[in-house]
Amino acid sequence: MKNVALAAEILALALNAIACGYGAWCWRRADASAWFWRVTRAAQASIVLQAALNGILELTGPKPQGLHILYSVVPLLVSLIAESLRVAAAQTVLDQRGLEGSAAVAQLGETEQHDLVETIMRREIGVMAASALVVVFLALRAATTAHGF
Repeated sequence: MKNVALAAEILALALNAIACGYGAWCWRRADASAWFWRVTRAAQASIVLQAALNGILELTGPKPQGLHILYSVVPLLVSLIAESLRVAAAQTVLDQRGLEGSAAVAQLGETEQHDLVETIMRREIGVMAASALVVVFLALRAATTAHGF
């Protein structure tokens, strides 16, 4: 079971590293790639899997060393906070521009609307890529505390 948990941690590390790198590239190019969102969701699923396996290991198997279980749970919290920030991105951008809602946005010109959507999209991608970076560091730390890398 310990090897399965280690494999899940490596998978989470790899998927989040890919999501972070690809997200940075998409953010730089202002590209709302569907593949970025697929990789990000797969990375989030791998975090859940990794935490579940470590929880099972904690309950049934040899106890992980040190703060390993904390480093398994914190990425879940980071991901939830990132999702909350991503959801709030649109309202934040609208508030920054003094727009009250969709009616105010509809009165903007086509170029201004496009710029607004691009700003919101870049903010969402940036938040998710940054959260993937935090998860990468946490996954590295989790692996080193329990498996002696």
